[in-house]
Amino acid sequence: MTRNDNPADPFKKALSETARTMADAPDLAVTYSVDPAGLSGDTMRLPQVTRRMTRDEVLLARGTADTLALRHRYHDAPTHARYLPQGQMARDLYQAMEEARCEAVGARHMPGTARNIDARIVHEATRKGYAQIRDRQDAPLPVAASYMIRQAATGRPLPEGAAHVLDLWRGFIEERAGGTLENLDVVLADQAAFARFARQIIEDLGYGDQLGDDPDDSGDEEEGTGDDSDEQPDEPENPDSQGQEDEGEDDSEEDSSAQDSAQADAALDQDAEDEMSEETELPEGEAPLDPPAPPPHSEASADYKVFSTQYDEELRAEDLADPAELERLRAYLDKQLEPLKGAVSRLANKLQRRLQAQQNRSWLFDLEEGILDAGRLARVVANPTTPLSFKQEKDTEFRDTVVTLLLDNSGSMRGRPISIAAICADVLARTLERCDVKVEILGFTTRAWKGGQSRERWLQEGRSLQPGRLNDLRHIIYKQADAPWRRVRLNLGLMMKEGLLKENIDGEALEWAHRRMLARPEARRILMVISDGAPVDDSTLSVNPANYLEKHLRDVIAMVERRKLVELLAIGIGHDVTRYYERAVTITDVEQLAGAMTEQLAALFDKDPRARARFAGIRRAV
Repeated sequence: MTRNDNPADPFKKALSETARTMADAPDLAVTYSVDPAGLSGDTMRLPQVTRRMTRDEVLLARGTADTLALRHRYHDAPTHARYLPQGQMARDLYQAMEEARCEAVGARHMPGTARNIDARIVHEATRKGYAQIRDRQDAPLPVAASYMIRQAATGRPLPEGAAHVLDLWRGFIEERAGGTLENLDVVLADQAAFARFARQIIEDLGYGDQLGDDPDDSGDEEEGTGDDSDEQPDEPENPDSQGQEDEGEDDSEEDSSAQDSAQADAALDQDAEDEMSEETELPEGEAPLDPPAPPPHSEASADYKVFSTQYDEELRAEDLADPAELERLRAYLDKQLEPLKGAVSRLANKLQRRLQAQQNRSWLFDLEEGILDAGRLARVVANPTTPLSFKQEKDTEFRDTVVTLLLDNSGSMRGRPISIAAICADVLARTLERCDVKVEILGFTTRAWKGGQSRERWLQEGRSLQPGRLNDLRHIIYKQADAPWRRVRLNLGLMMKEGLLKENIDGEALEWAHRRMLARPEARRILMVISDGAPVDDSTLSVNPANYLEKHLRDVIAMVERRKLVELLAIGIGHDVTRYYERAVTITDVEQLAGAMTEQLAALFDKDPRARARFAGIRRAV
């Protein structure tokens, strides 16, 4: 399908041009993504607008674009950083008020932006449930402060949820900082003046201890320190120095303490330097020691390189969509797979019966300690000289087990394959949970098509040869092993989200899942990979050897199978994964997935060694 076939494209193009104009930045790059919206340098990331172009999507995209464009235009990063407080609450207040300032200044010059930003505020308040908050302590003070600034500067009423948050804090803010707020109009257009104004409000609200040093006084202090150090050598010869110390006793004590601390630090530094010079002193004519090489990016292969890990993400599913959207996507998933539920449920019941049959309790009898064996008390009654008999339950390997499902979230899984994978993960998690087996569900993809911010940085830094992996990873946690299924049921619906599925770098995903499993306390760990193809990332493969990602995947599989700490198996959907994994099954129809998953797990838990041997030899689904 071509780009022109998407009805949302004209709107996206118009909104991008509008954002560049408002930001006064013709070269501003505007992208649409499922990632959280934000502004990074000359790149603006806006919420995704789907083909349906619902009213909420359009309003949210407009409001977010206006907010970020105004921030780009009216915000100066060095000035902001100069006055940034040190403490977390003070910093949150300072940043929230600066964002409100940019929006208010923009609304004064471009009144149409205020209505769009209102729509963004409504979305934020609804998503975070501001209207339902009853206790002031549950409402974020920085958000209330930003609403106060915006309302005072623009005179516009706030949307319902936002107004509720402000009302909870209004009395507190006006009581403590009402006098300072009267000067808002004077400082609004000057960021430096507003930064000092914001710091004063933070102090009024009781967080002055988190502000740190006043940046406007730092220059004078440095000059004074320099003058003192220049005069210091003459102090012993100055007859009036003692009198000056008597007149300013408090100041002299502080100066003396500071000098003592500085001298102590200098002495420690000198000792450290002397010690280092003694330890690293080399015979004459030899070269100094080279710094240690950085650790490799992969435990499986020291040759595998990654250009940058700065933009990689490891997120929970609920961080990529709000609860309302997850509920909608889950309902869509359930509706789409309604015809398959009967067959999948029958397979799940079959798996549960097979697993529970292996959970029969077994005991060791005639022991000298343990649980009293009531069934053998008759012997004691008949012959009091007979000692009591005790029993102990045998340890079962079955219960001390964790299973991880690692799902390929690449674009080639779009449609029926990802839907089947999601519902099968759902059914298996519920089934194994009933059998006291912990289950973790993970997904892997990338943040962008054909390279993301890593590739942009590589281009800016001169296009080095063979830079290694050149895309931004996105690893998603749909269900943690210890999380009850009822609490995370909605998360698998995220796989239905448009724009989520992109490219797949299997080797690093498998290594990530393996590390997570090794941190688990269970004695037995089973890792099942579900994928429909070899690792593919166009950005990486265009500047590295053609088998770069495939070789790394093979290295990781070899490492996992060599260590034997995790039992690894794989299911390939329409793709022969047996050339990678020792234990693997290939299915030709996605509807076979449920049966293949249940049969493989049942065989793994089978106590009969011959059944396990048959499983180890499985290469394709019949």
